[in-house]
Amino acid sequence: MELKTKKTMIKKFAKVFLIVDFGVILFCLLQGNTTWLLNTQVAFASSLLITIGSYLGYKRNIEKRVENLDPELMADTPDTIDRLDDPFDLYSECEINEKELNKEEVKEIFLEEKKKLKNQNTVKNTFQSIGGASSFYRLAGYAGLVIGFFYLNNNNLLDPISYLIGFIIVPVATLATRLTIKEEES
Repeated sequence: MELKTKKTMIKKFAKVFLIVDFGVILFCLLQGNTTWLLNTQVAFASSLLITIGSYLGYKRNIEKRVENLDPELMADTPDTIDRLDDPFDLYSECEINEKELNKEEVKEIFLEEKKKLKNQNTVKNTFQSIGGASSFYRLAGYAGLVIGFFYLNNNNLLDPISYLIGFIIVPVATLATRLTIKEEES
């Protein structure tokens, strides 16, 4: 994706977030309900920080993986489309052994293949993706979520409905924006 397209997309997301949040603020002000306003804005801010933190953390993680990618190793491996089209490698150019297998041999082959799939770099992938999951901004968003929740609760200002509404502004606006972008692309 081009840099210009990414910036345009981020601007669209930001515009939708702000429009929806402004609508919620306007609704709260028209109702004269400052408790709802406070709850929605605390939840909105923490949800937005979590989302931005996740984006930046995983973006950095992907960029690191791309930097460390060995082009020679990738030359022999099938690309994503090949793996989707032929998940069991039925059309590869290797020799086919057509000897009859008994039940025990089939079971042994099945268990070997199952073990290969199960142990396929799960530990390595976990450690590589921890950077995206533990992004400073994402952790700050979760800290803001917890601190804001307890602050509101301890001061008898917590209204769970408005807090949830404030928290779902970002995911709903993201989904709505993504759906409109897909419609524009087609």
